[in-house]
Amino acid sequence: QVFSHHCPFLMGPIECLTEVVTPDTDIQVTLSIFELASAAGIPCEIDPALVNVLAGSKTDGSSSEEDYKVTCLLLVFVAVSLPLLASDPASIYNTEMDGYNNNIHCLAKAIIHVSAALFTVHKKNIETHLKEFLLVSAAGD
Repeated sequence: QVFSHHCPFLMGPIECLTEVVTPDTDIQVTLSIFELASAAGIPCEIDPALVNVLAGSKTDGSSSEEDYKVTCLLLVFVAVSLPLLASDPASIYNTEMDGYNNNIHCLAKAIIHVSAALFTVHKKNIETHLKEFLLVSAAGD
């Protein structure tokens, strides 16, 4: 906010660039725009630093298709584990901490950011996969 107040001529174009990004925008263009926006302190849907780390951590012996399957299995594991985690006694709201003892309140944001980064690395549609995640999560109830 301070930067926007003191340098609106610089922040305005960056904010406009982030608004024109759509799911159909080329992934390299999207990552470039989000990298610029992140450097300026603007929150982004996809964290370019996380995407770069995940893209650089691919194992040498596995194929891209195999890594994609592991990514999908990770989300299935998380979806199936949610009811068990929710029934955990540590998942009770603690008013003194203004949160949960096991930090379950951070889980939704973590799932969104990590899955967005993982599916960006694999050049897959993030929204479609998150909808599938919700379907699998709802089936576990």
